[in-house]
Amino acid sequence: MKAPVFRFHLIFLAVVVSRAGAAGLEVNDGFETAGLSANWSTDRFEPGAVIIQTNVVRSGRSAVQITVHPRDKFEAGRPGTSDSERAELMEAARFFSRENQAYEFAFSLYFPTNFPIVPTRLVIAQWKQLCPDGGNCSDDSPVLALRYISGELRITQNLDRPHEARLYTEKGEFRGRWLDFRFQVRFATNETGWVKAWLDGRPLVDFKGVTANSENPVTGYRHPGLFYFKVGLYRNSVPAPWTSYIDEYRKRELPGDAL
Repeated sequence: MKAPVFRFHLIFLAVVVSRAGAAGLEVNDGFETAGLSANWSTDRFEPGAVIIQTNVVRSGRSAVQITVHPRDKFEAGRPGTSDSERAELMEAARFFSRENQAYEFAFSLYFPTNFPIVPTRLVIAQWKQLCPDGGNCSDDSPVLALRYISGELRITQNLDRPHEARLYTEKGEFRGRWLDFRFQVRFATNETGWVKAWLDGRPLVDFKGVTANSENPVTGYRHPGLFYFKVGLYRNSVPAPWTSYIDEYRKRELPGDAL
């Protein structure tokens, strides 16, 4: 019975997202409420890992503080991969992105001055292609990711399980100040896809080409694809808590000729 239930869930989800798109999707969250808004799912972090606070803010009165502790939302690695743990905000299902539709995402991130500079894998924002429960794609890497490793920012792609492709890398001091990111994306399984990215208004990426995994029984991805966004801290397991802050999140649909 599990597979039919999930198929119904995918159909229902596709209808919800399609209706949201027809109305012109736009989401804004400055995290100004006492608790986390319904814009976000709560199943990617442990209780207490995400709090609204007023000490470190980009704009307004408050922002989100995210702390990942050892064993938070722990996932054991498969053979050849590392154990992982996370504290992430994931957009609510009704806001998932549709294949072949262009979107803009903007968000501000802050790393404290004592945030560790270590070679541990750390993903701070990512876009994942929706995979059915138990599908071959269930352990795939994000199709697009923002990483912070050894003091270096990276924007990466991982499509159809090849080696990771880096669209951008920059070594520098990114702690102790707000980082204002903006991404424009169109997820597609052909050359009509694209990714653009900016940091503090400075262009980082202008990529045109395939931006989604193939959709067939071998890969396990369904057609047409859906894509979901997460932001926070997703890392290989380490024996210490890490904290970052998020503020001023926005997502909107772009017109078809936005490129």
